[in-house]
Amino acid sequence: MSNTPDILKKIIAKKEQEIKAALEIMPYNTMMEKAYEDRTTRDFYQALKDKVNLKESAIIAEIKKASPSKGILRENFNVAEIAKSYAEHGAACISVLTDKDYFQGDDKYVAEVRSVVTLPVLRKEFIIEPYQVFQSRVLGADCILLIAACLTDQRLEDLSMLAISCHMDVLVEVHNLEEFKRVQVLRLPMIGINNRNLRTFDVTLQTTIDLLDAIDDDTLVITESGILGADDVKLMKSHNIHSFLVGEAFMRAPNPGKALQDIFS
Repeated sequence: MSNTPDILKKIIAKKEQEIKAALEIMPYNTMMEKAYEDRTTRDFYQALKDKVNLKESAIIAEIKKASPSKGILRENFNVAEIAKSYAEHGAACISVLTDKDYFQGDDKYVAEVRSVVTLPVLRKEFIIEPYQVFQSRVLGADCILLIAACLTDQRLEDLSMLAISCHMDVLVEVHNLEEFKRVQVLRLPMIGINNRNLRTFDVTLQTTIDLLDAIDDDTLVITESGILGADDVKLMKSHNIHSFLVGEAFMRAPNPGKALQDIFS
């Protein structure tokens, strides 16, 4: 897409190379067959909704070692220990970064997390092709992320429907009203609002607040980026937002799960 931010263009170009390499290892049809073999997913959306219905914080706790804008977030990076810490301290779901080049993630982290906790797992990846949807299910993902800023309307719809056919949930991420209007027609039960401007990397929670009037009351809104302390949580809850995706604030803490508990208690 012509208006895609430069950082996303670079990442997408790399993804295209990765997909070509992966296809040589496991062809499309084989990956698709494996994806449909195992339909035992955990209900990502419902895990969040159950908390929100009780007006409790529904937290998607993120596991990521680094980011393009902040560099290394955590040197002592034990994926299994972080996941267990999150589960013990009240996370509803876990998000796992799998991008290698920009976030120092790995595909194997999805299965690693899923093997040590019972929480639903989101594969946080730059998904641009159907192959990656099937791959996500094979890796063990219960939900995939789709970023509106790097997908056409048709591709958003196609990838969403494909994920649902594999019994996965779909979290579509938007950054502004224009993107939300494009996504709205999909009528998905949840939407992610990323408070980070992908061009400037500035973060403001006002991004979520400004979009609320356009969103139906029955849509589960998940605010992403910029939740760094209890005051941020309080602000979001004052606008009836109870679902959060948080990574950086936890990753920088000595004990990620304890940081989760401290911010959301």
